[in-house]
Order: sequence, then structure tokens, then C-alpha cells
Amino acid sequence: MNWIQLLSGKRLGMEGYNERKHRRTDFQRDYDRLIFSSPFRRLQNKTQVFPLPGSIFVHNRLTHSLEVSCVGRSLGNNVSKSLMEKYPDGSVNFPEIGSIVSAACLAHDMGNPPFGHSGERAISGYFSEGNGKILENDVRKEGGRWEDFIHFEGNANAMRLLTHQFIGRRKGGFALTYCTLASIVKYPYSSVLSAKNGKFGFFQSEEETYRQLAAELGIHSHTAEPACYIRYPLVYLVEAADDICYQIMDIEDAHKLRILTTEETIGLLLNFFEGDRLKHVTEIMRMVDDSNEQIAYLRSSIIGLLVDECSRVFLENEENILTGAFSGALIKKTGQQARQAYDACSKVAFAKIYKAKEVLDIELAGYHIFSHLIDSLTDAVIHPKSAYSKLLLQRIPEQYDAKAPDVYGKIQCVLDYISGMTDVYALDLYRKITGLSLPGV
Repeated sequence: MNWIQLLSGKRLGMEGYNERKHRRTDFQRDYDRLIFSSPFRRLQNKTQVFPLPGSIFVHNRLTHSLEVSCVGRSLGNNVSKSLMEKYPDGSVNFPEIGSIVSAACLAHDMGNPPFGHSGERAISGYFSEGNGKILENDVRKEGGRWEDFIHFEGNANAMRLLTHQFIGRRKGGFALTYCTLASIVKYPYSSVLSAKNGKFGFFQSEEETYRQLAAELGIHSHTAEPACYIRYPLVYLVEAADDICYQIMDIEDAHKLRILTTEETIGLLLNFFEGDRLKHVTEIMRMVDDSNEQIAYLRSSIIGLLVDECSRVFLENEENILTGAFSGALIKKTGQQARQAYDACSKVAFAKIYKAKEVLDIELAGYHIFSHLIDSLTDAVIHPKSAYSKLLLQRIPEQYDAKAPDVYGKIQCVLDYISGMTDVYALDLYRKITGLSLPGV
């Protein structure tokens, strides 16, 4: 792949439209378009890891995405500066890499359903082992890809949300640049190749769109059928920004919620440093007595360290990234000290944070609520003539195609609606359709 083709400013759905000139670049406009959108705003009421806050404010999907975007911008700026020095003729749009990565980071979680990852698991479970399993034959007979549902993936749903022309909306969805869209597809292959890790990058309905992006940007393919491509280079930076933020911020949140002690937290975070830098960081940390401020300082220092490390790994492997020979995440290729400290944080997170009672409770509740909503709404779109279905279908916004001609499309209508809900909206709808809550009662 070559950088000139990779950094195209072409905009999906507006390829033949000569738009008036703006002082903002196309990629800066992507960022603005996303941050002012309703789906992005709804992330403020979607669970990241811990239940939505009461008196203690921990991260939700919105604050997480904003922080990932900041880190992504730093990674992109580091890389663009070095690439401009390496290729000084000015023929490539390197200065925009920071803007592209920061915009993609804003969008990377927009396809995630409510209630954290339990939402994804509830969808997959409903179709793989729940009531939805009976629809498999109908979907496959019509030529639909059943794997899209039994391996439901928030990343693929983000691609759909951003590119699909919903009823009454414009062609190209958000009409983002090809670069920004390609940068969010962490797993550039179809769901039939997702068996190993359950991950994939686009649903059957968006596969042709990704092929279009790949052709324009010069993204090479491994196989044409099933669709499988090498990663777009800037995906590595978006992934690194996400890896840096969720791991370190989960540790900080766990301390605020007293899942981890101050001593445990500081010990984990100091492990990222060694030698003179460890001495310097420790001295600065001890200038304040407030434990939250000490941990906030360590967190910021670690983010700076990991940004530099991941930037270095990307630049050292630029050639292999462009040929598709590089594999794995940048965070896994950092120096030994940083890598071991990051792995130690991961082990603690899985042992103490992701299995904490507060986290499990919201996942259990989310799984039950989500499963009931999927069951009720799927039955309504499949059997729309019953009296109850007619009532329930009136709750589905007109932009979603409840009258899709095939079963695959009807299921997608339900998942489009449900995955866009906030935690509070999903809970409220669940209470109303089960009779647990009535207006004015």
C-alpha cells in the first residue's frame, strides 16, 4: 500500500458532489460531524465497564471515547511528524493523520449496544442458543449471513451505523471520509471468518461498502471470498489509543470505587517506570498528599509513555504495516518494562475488576433486559399482523425498516433500534412492555 492513495479525502456518498470549500479540512469536519451527532451524544448513557455513576463518577462510553480520541490525536501527530521528516517532498497528506485518527477514535464505540459487552453477548446468545435460533434456516434460505447475528460485533455495527442509508437519511450515512471509516475497522473480514475470536469488521449488508473503501484506498485483500483484507495502517493507532485508555482508566476507576486499594493501584502504575524515570516520577508524585491526585499524575505519565512507545513501534514497522506483514497490537510490541507492567494491569483487571460484583450485576441485568427486548421486537417484525405486534411496532422509529422484505433485514431492523438505545432507555422500554411501569402510575 502507498501513503498517497491511503490518505484520500474522498467522502462516502458524496463522491460526485463538488462541495464548497471550507477552512476546516475534510478530516476535521469528520471529527465535528461525529461529536455533534445524536448517536455520539447517547454514549453518555451507555455503560463502559462499571455501572453508570451515582455519587462517584467513573467512565461511560462518552468519556472513554473522548479520552481515546485525545490519545489517538497524540499518536497520529507523533507519526505524522516523523513521516514528514522521512518523506519531505510534501506530496502526501501526512499532517492530517492526527485528525483522521482522533475522528476514528470518537467513532470506534458508537456501534456498541447498551450495558457494556453483555449487550453484545445477549444478542449473540439469543440467536445462537436462545429463541432466535429457529430463524437460522429462514435467514440462510434467503441468502442471509447467519454468522452476523451469532457473532454480533460492536465494531461491525459501528461501520453500519456510520455508512448505512437509514430511511429518510442521506446516502452514505454520516458521509465521512473513506480514511476515517477505514480507520475504525479493526477486523477487516466478514463474520464467516470470526470463529476463532468472534470478531469481524462488517456485516453482509456493509461488505460492498468496505470493498469500495478498500478499492479507493488501495487496501490489499487476502481473499476475495470470503472478504478478508489486511488492516488499514491507521487502525493500529486507533487500536493503540483504545488499549492505552481502557486499561489504565479501568485501574483508576477501580481505585475510586475501592475495588483496588491505594497501595495496589500505585504499585501497578509505578511498574511502568524504571531507573531515573522511576525516581523522577516518584518524587513528583509525592509532592501531593491526595491519593487521587497521585494516581491521576501517574496515569497521565503512563499515557505519555505508552503514546511514545506505540508511536515508536508503528514507525519502526511502517514497511511491514504497509505490506500487511505486521500482526498483533502495537501495545504488545512495546519495550519490556512497559509491556510487563501493562500485562500485570490486565491480569488484575480480569481477576478483580471485570469480576467485581458491581460489574457482574449490571451485566446480568443487562443480559436479561436485552434478551427480552430482542425476543419481543423480533417476534413483532416477523409476525407483524398480530394485535400485540402492531402496538409494539409503533415503538420502532421510522428510520428503521421494520417492513424489510427478508428475515435478515427484519432482524437488522431490531438490532439497529436496540443497539442504539442508552442503558436508561432500554430499561424504561423493558419495564413498559412487561407492565412493570405504566405512564402516570
